[in-house]
Amino acid sequence: MSIEPLDKIRYAVVAAVQLPNITDLEFEASLAELRDLAKTLGYQVVQTFIQKRNAFDASAYLGLGKREEIRDFVNGSAAEDSVTGLIEAVLVDHEISPSQARILENEVGCEVMDRTMVILNIFHRNARSRAARAQVEIARLSYMAPRLREMAKLAGPQGRQRSGVGGRGAGESHTELDKRKIRDHIAELQQEIAAMDVERKTQRSRRQERQGLASVALVGYTNAGKSTLMRALTGSDVLVENKLFATLDTTVRTLHPESVPRVLISDTVGFIKNLPHGLVASFKSTLDEALDAELLLHVIDASDPGFERQVQVTDEVLSEIGAQSVSRIRIFNKIDHVGDEAAQANRTAMLVSRYPDCIVMSAKRIDDVALLHKTIVAYFRKDLIEAELFLPWAAQKLRGEIFSSCEVLEERSDVEGSFLRVRGAPDALQKLTDQLNPVQ
Repeated sequence: MSIEPLDKIRYAVVAAVQLPNITDLEFEASLAELRDLAKTLGYQVVQTFIQKRNAFDASAYLGLGKREEIRDFVNGSAAEDSVTGLIEAVLVDHEISPSQARILENEVGCEVMDRTMVILNIFHRNARSRAARAQVEIARLSYMAPRLREMAKLAGPQGRQRSGVGGRGAGESHTELDKRKIRDHIAELQQEIAAMDVERKTQRSRRQERQGLASVALVGYTNAGKSTLMRALTGSDVLVENKLFATLDTTVRTLHPESVPRVLISDTVGFIKNLPHGLVASFKSTLDEALDAELLLHVIDASDPGFERQVQVTDEVLSEIGAQSVSRIRIFNKIDHVGDEAAQANRTAMLVSRYPDCIVMSAKRIDDVALLHKTIVAYFRKDLIEAELFLPWAAQKLRGEIFSSCEVLEERSDVEGSFLRVRGAPDALQKLTDQLNPVQ
Protein backbone atom coordinates (compact mmCIF):
# COMPACT_ATOMS: atom_id res chain seq x y z
CA MET A 1 0.00 0.00 0.00
CA SER A 2 2.09 2.91 -1.26
CA ILE A 3 1.47 6.47 -0.11
CA GLU A 4 2.12 9.20 -2.64
CA PRO A 5 3.32 12.69 -1.64
CA LEU A 6 0.53 15.23 -1.27
CA ASP A 7 2.16 17.87 -3.50
CA LYS A 8 1.33 15.86 -6.61
CA ILE A 9 -2.10 16.33 -8.23
CA ARG A 10 -3.65 12.93 -8.80
CA TYR A 11 -6.83 12.19 -10.68
CA ALA A 12 -9.30 9.44 -9.88
CA VAL A 13 -12.78 8.29 -10.76
CA VAL A 14 -15.40 6.91 -8.41
CA ALA A 15 -17.47 3.83 -9.24
CA ALA A 16 -20.44 2.38 -7.36
CA VAL A 17 -23.30 -0.07 -7.70
CA GLN A 18 -26.70 0.96 -6.35
CA LEU A 19 -28.66 -2.02 -5.09
CA PRO A 20 -32.50 -1.97 -5.01
CA ASN A 21 -32.67 -1.65 -1.21
CA ILE A 22 -30.58 1.56 -1.17
CA THR A 23 -32.46 4.84 -1.55
CA ASP A 24 -31.17 7.59 -3.82
CA LEU A 25 -30.52 9.82 -0.77
CA GLU A 26 -28.45 7.15 1.01
CA PHE A 27 -26.59 6.30 -2.17
CA GLU A 28 -25.65 9.88 -2.98
CA ALA A 29 -24.60 10.55 0.62
CA SER A 30 -22.26 7.57 0.51
CA LEU A 31 -20.80 8.72 -2.82
CA ALA A 32 -20.28 12.24 -1.49
CA GLU A 33 -18.49 10.75 1.50
CA LEU A 34 -16.19 8.69 -0.73
CA ARG A 35 -15.38 11.80 -2.77
CA ASP A 36 -14.46 13.59 0.47
CA LEU A 37 -12.30 10.63 1.48
CA ALA A 38 -10.58 10.83 -1.92
CA LYS A 39 -9.92 14.55 -1.37
CA THR A 40 -8.40 13.80 2.03
CA LEU A 41 -6.12 11.25 0.36
CA GLY A 42 -5.04 13.81 -2.23
CA TYR A 43 -7.12 12.74 -5.23
CA GLN A 44 -9.16 14.98 -7.48
CA VAL A 45 -12.26 13.03 -8.55
CA VAL A 46 -13.09 13.90 -12.16
CA GLN A 47 -15.94 11.49 -12.88
CA THR A 48 -18.42 9.23 -11.08
CA PHE A 49 -19.71 6.03 -12.64
CA ILE A 50 -22.97 4.60 -11.32
CA GLN A 51 -24.64 1.31 -12.14
CA LYS A 52 -27.99 0.07 -10.82
CA ARG A 53 -28.04 -3.68 -10.37
CA ASN A 54 -29.93 -6.29 -8.37
CA ALA A 55 -26.61 -7.64 -7.08
CA PHE A 56 -22.87 -6.98 -7.42
CA ASP A 57 -21.18 -8.73 -10.33
CA ALA A 58 -19.60 -11.82 -8.76
CA SER A 59 -16.44 -11.61 -10.85
CA ALA A 60 -15.61 -7.90 -10.92
CA TYR A 61 -18.23 -5.96 -8.86
CA LEU A 62 -19.36 -3.89 -11.88
CA GLY A 63 -21.06 -5.28 -14.94
CA LEU A 64 -19.14 -5.77 -18.18
CA GLY A 65 -20.62 -2.71 -19.92
CA LYS A 66 -19.76 -0.36 -17.07
CA ARG A 67 -16.23 -1.79 -16.85
CA GLU A 68 -15.72 -1.07 -20.56
CA GLU A 69 -17.04 2.47 -20.09
CA ILE A 70 -14.55 3.11 -17.29
CA ARG A 71 -11.71 1.55 -19.31
CA ASP A 72 -12.46 3.90 -22.24
CA PHE A 73 -12.46 6.88 -19.91
CA VAL A 74 -9.19 5.85 -18.24
CA ASN A 75 -7.51 5.20 -21.61
CA GLY A 76 -8.51 8.63 -22.83
CA SER A 77 -10.87 7.71 -25.65
CA ALA A 78 -13.80 9.18 -23.74
CA ALA A 79 -12.04 11.55 -21.38
CA GLU A 80 -11.70 15.31 -21.49
CA ASP A 81 -8.40 16.59 -22.82
CA SER A 82 -7.34 17.94 -19.41
CA VAL A 83 -7.26 14.48 -17.82
CA THR A 84 -6.57 12.23 -20.79
CA GLY A 85 -4.33 9.42 -19.67
CA LEU A 86 -3.95 10.89 -16.19
CA ILE A 87 -6.44 8.75 -14.26
CA GLU A 88 -4.45 6.89 -11.61
CA ALA A 89 -7.13 5.10 -9.63
CA VAL A 90 -10.70 3.83 -9.62
CA LEU A 91 -12.23 4.22 -6.16
CA VAL A 92 -15.01 1.73 -5.44
CA ASP A 93 -17.67 2.63 -2.89
CA HIS A 94 -17.82 -0.83 -1.30
CA GLU A 95 -15.40 -3.36 0.08
CA ILE A 96 -14.72 -5.84 -2.71
CA SER A 97 -12.98 -9.20 -2.70
CA PRO A 98 -9.33 -9.64 -3.75
CA SER A 99 -10.35 -11.47 -6.94
CA GLN A 100 -12.89 -8.78 -7.85
CA ALA A 101 -10.25 -6.10 -7.37
CA ARG A 102 -7.71 -8.00 -9.46
CA ILE A 103 -10.09 -8.59 -12.38
CA LEU A 104 -11.43 -5.02 -12.29
CA GLU A 105 -7.89 -3.63 -12.19
CA ASN A 106 -6.85 -5.73 -15.20
CA GLU A 107 -9.87 -4.64 -17.21
CA VAL A 108 -9.89 -0.89 -16.50
CA GLY A 109 -6.13 -0.50 -16.74
CA CYS A 110 -5.31 1.32 -13.51
CA GLU A 111 -5.15 0.81 -9.75
CA VAL A 112 -8.42 -0.08 -8.01
CA MET A 113 -8.98 0.83 -4.37
CA ASP A 114 -12.10 -0.13 -2.49
CA ARG A 115 -13.57 2.01 0.28
CA THR A 116 -11.69 0.13 2.98
CA MET A 117 -8.31 0.61 1.31
CA VAL A 118 -8.97 4.34 0.87
CA ILE A 119 -9.71 4.70 4.59
CA LEU A 120 -6.67 2.60 5.51
CA ASN A 121 -4.42 4.83 3.39
CA ILE A 122 -5.80 7.93 5.12
CA PHE A 123 -5.28 6.40 8.54
CA HIS A 124 -1.76 5.30 7.58
CA ARG A 125 -0.87 8.83 6.50
CA ASN A 126 -2.43 10.68 9.45
CA ALA A 127 -1.42 8.46 12.38
CA ARG A 128 1.12 10.24 14.55
CA SER A 129 1.48 8.51 17.91
CA ARG A 130 3.15 5.14 18.41
CA ALA A 131 -0.15 3.58 19.47
CA ALA A 132 -2.08 4.90 16.46
CA ARG A 133 0.62 3.77 14.04
CA ALA A 134 0.59 0.27 15.54
CA GLN A 135 -3.21 0.11 15.36
CA VAL A 136 -3.24 1.21 11.73
CA GLU A 137 -0.56 -1.33 10.85
CA ILE A 138 -2.65 -4.15 12.36
CA ALA A 139 -5.67 -3.09 10.31
CA ARG A 140 -3.55 -2.79 7.16
CA LEU A 141 -1.97 -6.22 7.61
CA SER A 142 -5.34 -7.80 8.37
CA TYR A 143 -6.68 -6.29 5.16
CA MET A 144 -3.71 -7.41 3.06
CA ALA A 145 -3.45 -11.00 4.32
CA PRO A 146 -6.36 -12.47 2.30
CA ARG A 147 -5.19 -10.55 -0.77
CA LEU A 148 -1.77 -12.18 -0.92
CA ARG A 149 -3.06 -15.07 -3.02
CA GLU A 150 -4.33 -12.67 -5.68
CA MET A 151 -1.01 -10.80 -5.60
CA ALA A 152 0.76 -14.13 -6.13
CA LYS A 153 -1.39 -14.79 -9.21
CA LEU A 154 -0.32 -11.45 -10.63
CA ALA A 155 3.33 -12.29 -9.91
CA GLY A 156 3.20 -15.41 -12.05
CA PRO A 157 4.66 -18.88 -11.41
CA GLN A 158 8.23 -17.81 -10.72
CA GLY A 159 9.14 -17.76 -7.08
CA ARG A 160 5.79 -19.05 -5.85
CA GLN A 161 7.49 -22.03 -4.21
CA ARG A 162 10.54 -21.68 -2.04
CA SER A 163 12.76 -24.23 -0.27
CA GLY A 164 12.09 -27.97 -0.10
CA VAL A 165 13.37 -30.87 -2.17
CA GLY A 166 10.29 -31.79 -4.15
CA GLY A 167 7.43 -34.23 -3.73
CA ARG A 168 5.12 -34.03 -0.72
CA GLY A 169 5.97 -31.17 1.60
CA ALA A 170 8.33 -29.73 -0.97
CA GLY A 171 8.28 -26.42 0.76
CA GLU A 172 6.19 -23.45 1.79
CA SER A 173 4.86 -21.13 -0.87
CA HIS A 174 5.65 -17.43 -0.77
CA THR A 175 2.01 -16.81 0.10
CA GLU A 176 2.07 -19.18 3.08
CA LEU A 177 5.31 -17.72 4.38
CA ASP A 178 4.07 -14.16 3.96
CA LYS A 179 0.81 -14.97 5.75
CA ARG A 180 2.75 -16.52 8.63
CA LYS A 181 4.97 -13.43 8.85
CA ILE A 182 1.88 -11.23 8.89
CA ARG A 183 0.30 -13.27 11.69
CA ASP A 184 3.51 -13.07 13.72
CA HIS A 185 3.85 -9.32 13.15
CA ILE A 186 0.20 -8.70 14.11
CA ALA A 187 0.75 -10.68 17.33
CA GLU A 188 3.80 -8.53 18.15
CA LEU A 189 1.90 -5.31 17.49
CA GLN A 190 -1.02 -6.48 19.62
CA GLN A 191 1.38 -7.13 22.49
CA GLU A 192 2.83 -3.62 22.09
CA ILE A 193 -0.65 -2.07 22.09
CA ALA A 194 -1.66 -4.09 25.16
CA ALA A 195 1.42 -2.82 27.01
CA MET A 196 0.69 0.77 25.94
CA ASP A 197 -2.95 0.39 27.04
CA VAL A 198 -1.89 -0.70 30.53
CA GLU A 199 0.56 2.19 30.77
CA ARG A 200 -1.99 4.73 29.52
CA LYS A 201 -4.73 3.51 31.89
CA THR A 202 -2.32 3.61 34.83
CA GLN A 203 -1.27 7.16 33.99
CA ARG A 204 -4.89 8.24 33.53
CA SER A 205 -5.93 6.70 36.85
CA ARG A 206 -3.07 8.34 38.73
CA ARG A 207 -3.72 11.70 37.08
CA GLN A 208 -7.42 11.69 37.94
CA GLU A 209 -6.83 10.40 41.47
CA ARG A 210 -4.15 12.99 42.12
CA GLN A 211 -5.98 15.99 40.69
CA GLY A 212 -9.64 15.09 41.22
CA LEU A 213 -10.41 15.42 37.53
CA ALA A 214 -13.68 14.70 35.76
CA SER A 215 -13.52 13.35 32.22
CA VAL A 216 -15.42 14.19 29.03
CA ALA A 217 -14.91 12.61 25.61
CA LEU A 218 -15.91 14.16 22.29
CA VAL A 219 -17.30 11.52 19.97
CA GLY A 220 -19.09 11.64 16.66
CA TYR A 221 -18.87 11.51 12.93
CA THR A 222 -15.65 12.57 11.28
CA ASN A 223 -15.71 16.22 10.20
CA ALA A 224 -18.62 17.09 12.52
CA GLY A 225 -16.50 19.82 14.10
CA LYS A 226 -15.12 17.97 17.14
CA SER A 227 -11.65 19.51 16.87
CA THR A 228 -13.07 23.02 16.48
CA LEU A 229 -15.23 22.43 19.55
CA MET A 230 -12.20 21.04 21.39
CA ARG A 231 -10.26 24.21 20.67
CA ALA A 232 -13.18 26.40 21.77
CA LEU A 233 -13.72 24.55 25.06
CA THR A 234 -10.07 24.26 26.06
CA GLY A 235 -8.37 27.22 24.39
CA SER A 236 -5.81 24.78 23.00
CA ASP A 237 -4.10 24.84 19.64
CA VAL A 238 -5.38 21.55 18.21
CA LEU A 239 -5.45 20.64 14.53
CA VAL A 240 -8.57 21.88 12.72
CA GLU A 241 -8.98 20.90 9.07
CA ASN A 242 -11.99 20.53 6.80
CA LYS A 243 -11.04 16.96 5.98
CA LEU A 244 -12.31 13.56 6.98
CA PHE A 245 -10.15 11.91 9.64
CA ALA A 246 -7.95 14.98 10.19
CA THR A 247 -7.68 13.78 13.81
CA LEU A 248 -6.65 10.19 14.58
CA ASP A 249 -4.70 10.44 17.81
CA THR A 250 -6.50 11.19 21.05
CA THR A 251 -5.89 14.74 22.32
CA VAL A 252 -6.54 15.53 26.01
CA ARG A 253 -6.83 19.07 27.38
CA THR A 254 -8.32 20.78 30.44
CA LEU A 255 -11.64 22.61 30.18
CA HIS A 256 -11.01 26.36 30.13
CA PRO A 257 -11.75 28.45 32.12
CA GLU A 258 -10.94 25.84 34.75
CA SER A 259 -13.72 24.71 37.04
CA VAL A 260 -14.23 22.73 40.22
CA PRO A 261 -13.95 19.90 39.72
CA ARG A 262 -11.38 20.29 36.96
CA VAL A 263 -12.59 18.68 33.75
CA LEU A 264 -10.49 16.89 31.14
CA ILE A 265 -11.75 16.99 27.54
CA SER A 266 -10.53 14.33 25.11
CA ASP A 267 -11.03 14.23 21.36
CA THR A 268 -11.35 10.85 19.63
CA VAL A 269 -11.09 9.48 16.11
CA GLY A 270 -14.18 10.22 14.05
CA PHE A 271 -16.68 7.61 12.96
CA ILE A 272 -17.89 7.00 9.44
CA LYS A 273 -20.49 4.87 7.70
CA ASN A 274 -19.18 1.38 6.90
CA LEU A 275 -16.01 1.95 8.89
CA PRO A 276 -14.13 -1.33 8.37
CA HIS A 277 -14.61 -3.63 11.33
CA GLY A 278 -10.87 -4.15 11.58
CA LEU A 279 -10.38 -0.43 12.10
CA VAL A 280 -13.03 -0.30 14.82
CA ALA A 281 -11.29 -3.19 16.57
CA SER A 282 -7.78 -1.82 16.11
CA PHE A 283 -8.78 1.66 17.31
CA LYS A 284 -10.59 0.36 20.37
CA SER A 285 -7.76 1.54 22.62
CA THR A 286 -8.12 5.05 21.19
CA LEU A 287 -11.86 4.87 21.75
CA ASP A 288 -11.26 3.71 25.33
CA GLU A 289 -11.25 7.42 26.15
CA ALA A 290 -15.00 7.23 25.46
CA LEU A 291 -15.35 4.12 27.62
CA ASP A 292 -13.49 5.69 30.55
CA ALA A 293 -15.22 9.07 30.30
CA GLU A 294 -17.98 10.01 32.70
CA LEU A 295 -19.72 12.07 30.03
CA LEU A 296 -19.80 11.86 26.23
CA LEU A 297 -20.41 14.87 24.02
CA HIS A 298 -21.87 13.35 20.86
CA VAL A 299 -21.08 15.96 18.20
CA ILE A 300 -23.32 15.98 15.11
CA ASP A 301 -23.20 18.20 12.01
CA ALA A 302 -26.50 20.10 12.16
CA SER A 303 -26.03 21.32 8.58
CA ASP A 304 -25.80 17.83 7.09
CA PRO A 305 -29.14 16.72 5.56
CA GLY A 306 -28.16 13.17 6.44
CA PHE A 307 -27.45 13.90 10.11
CA GLU A 308 -29.66 11.00 11.20
CA ARG A 309 -27.21 8.66 9.48
CA GLN A 310 -24.40 10.26 11.51
CA VAL A 311 -26.34 9.67 14.72
CA GLN A 312 -27.00 6.03 13.81
CA VAL A 313 -23.39 5.29 12.85
CA THR A 314 -22.01 6.80 16.06
CA ASP A 315 -24.57 5.00 18.23
CA GLU A 316 -23.67 1.69 16.55
CA VAL A 317 -19.91 2.13 17.07
CA LEU A 318 -20.36 3.21 20.69
CA SER A 319 -22.52 0.16 21.27
CA GLU A 320 -19.89 -2.04 19.65
CA ILE A 321 -17.16 -0.85 22.02
CA GLY A 322 -19.45 -1.12 25.06
CA ALA A 323 -19.91 2.63 25.69
CA GLN A 324 -23.68 2.75 25.18
CA SER A 325 -24.30 3.13 28.93
CA VAL A 326 -22.06 6.21 29.37
CA SER A 327 -24.03 9.43 29.96
CA ARG A 328 -24.35 11.44 26.78
CA ILE A 329 -25.30 14.91 25.56
CA ARG A 330 -26.05 15.34 21.86
CA ILE A 331 -24.40 18.47 20.47
CA PHE A 332 -25.70 19.63 17.09
CA ASN A 333 -22.79 21.73 15.86
CA LYS A 334 -22.37 23.94 12.76
CA ILE A 335 -25.87 25.45 13.00
CA ASP A 336 -24.31 28.58 11.47
CA HIS A 337 -23.80 26.59 8.24
CA VAL A 338 -27.54 25.96 7.77
CA GLY A 339 -28.48 29.29 6.16
CA ASP A 340 -29.95 32.60 7.32
CA GLU A 341 -31.39 33.22 10.78
CA ALA A 342 -34.82 31.95 9.80
CA ALA A 343 -33.40 28.70 8.43
CA GLN A 344 -31.28 28.25 11.55
CA ALA A 345 -34.30 28.83 13.79
CA ASN A 346 -36.37 26.27 11.87
CA ARG A 347 -33.61 23.67 12.00
CA THR A 348 -33.07 24.31 15.71
CA ALA A 349 -36.77 23.90 16.47
CA MET A 350 -36.87 20.63 14.53
CA LEU A 351 -33.78 19.22 16.28
CA VAL A 352 -34.98 20.19 19.76
CA SER A 353 -38.40 18.65 19.12
CA ARG A 354 -36.77 15.40 17.99
CA TYR A 355 -33.98 15.37 20.62
CA PRO A 356 -35.38 17.31 23.61
CA ASP A 357 -32.17 17.28 25.67
CA CYS A 358 -29.83 18.26 22.84
CA ILE A 359 -27.80 21.46 22.48
CA VAL A 360 -27.86 23.24 19.11
CA MET A 361 -24.88 25.54 18.64
CA SER A 362 -21.89 26.74 16.67
CA ALA A 363 -18.41 26.16 18.04
CA LYS A 364 -17.49 29.53 16.52
CA ARG A 365 -19.99 31.49 18.64
CA ILE A 366 -18.64 32.60 22.02
CA ASP A 367 -22.06 32.60 23.71
CA ASP A 368 -22.83 29.08 22.49
CA VAL A 369 -19.51 27.77 23.77
CA ALA A 370 -20.05 29.50 27.13
CA LEU A 371 -23.46 27.81 27.46
CA LEU A 372 -21.95 24.40 26.71
CA HIS A 373 -19.14 25.08 29.22
CA LYS A 374 -21.79 25.88 31.85
CA THR A 375 -23.71 22.69 31.01
CA ILE A 376 -20.59 20.53 31.38
CA VAL A 377 -19.64 22.06 34.72
CA ALA A 378 -23.23 21.74 35.99
CA TYR A 379 -23.23 18.05 35.08
CA PHE A 380 -20.22 17.35 37.27
CA ARG A 381 -21.44 19.59 40.09
CA LYS A 382 -24.80 17.87 40.48
CA ASP A 383 -23.35 15.25 42.83
CA LEU A 384 -21.11 17.60 44.80
CA ILE A 385 -21.68 18.08 48.50
CA GLU A 386 -20.76 20.81 50.97
CA ALA A 387 -18.62 20.29 54.04
CA GLU A 388 -16.53 22.24 56.50
CA LEU A 389 -12.84 21.49 56.88
CA PHE A 390 -10.54 22.66 59.63
CA LEU A 391 -7.00 23.33 58.42
CA PRO A 392 -4.52 23.80 61.31
CA TRP A 393 -1.67 26.20 60.74
CA ALA A 394 0.66 23.20 61.01
CA ALA A 395 -1.01 21.55 57.99
CA GLN A 396 -0.94 24.44 55.52
CA LYS A 397 0.81 22.23 52.97
CA LEU A 398 -2.67 20.76 52.25
CA ARG A 399 -4.07 24.18 51.36
CA GLY A 400 -3.15 23.88 47.67
CA GLU A 401 -4.78 20.45 47.42
CA ILE A 402 -8.00 21.75 49.00
CA PHE A 403 -8.24 24.65 46.57
CA SER A 404 -7.42 22.46 43.54
CA SER A 405 -9.89 19.68 44.34
CA CYS A 406 -12.75 21.67 45.89
CA GLU A 407 -14.58 24.94 45.48
CA VAL A 408 -13.93 27.08 48.55
CA LEU A 409 -17.15 28.91 49.41
CA GLU A 410 -16.09 30.62 52.62
CA GLU A 411 -13.03 30.90 54.84
CA ARG A 412 -12.49 32.18 58.36
CA SER A 413 -9.52 31.89 60.70
CA ASP A 414 -8.65 31.85 64.38
CA VAL A 415 -5.47 31.34 66.38
CA GLU A 416 -5.41 27.58 65.67
CA GLY A 417 -6.04 27.56 61.94
CA SER A 418 -8.58 28.09 59.13
CA PHE A 419 -12.16 26.91 58.77
CA LEU A 420 -13.15 26.38 55.15
CA ARG A 421 -16.64 25.72 53.84
CA VAL A 422 -16.11 23.82 50.61
CA ARG A 423 -18.03 22.07 47.88
CA GLY A 424 -16.56 18.96 46.28
CA ALA A 425 -16.99 15.36 45.26
CA PRO A 426 -17.67 12.99 48.17
CA ASP A 427 -14.53 10.92 47.50
CA ALA A 428 -12.33 14.03 47.29
CA LEU A 429 -13.74 15.37 50.57
CA GLN A 430 -13.26 12.00 52.25
CA LYS A 431 -9.64 11.91 51.13
CA LEU A 432 -9.02 15.41 52.53
CA THR A 433 -10.76 14.52 55.78
CA ASP A 434 -8.58 11.44 56.17
CA GLN A 435 -5.47 13.53 55.61
CA LEU A 436 -6.54 16.19 58.08
CA ASN A 437 -7.71 13.91 60.87
CA PRO A 438 -4.24 12.75 61.99
CA VAL A 439 -3.21 16.36 62.63
CA GLN A 440 -6.41 17.49 64.37
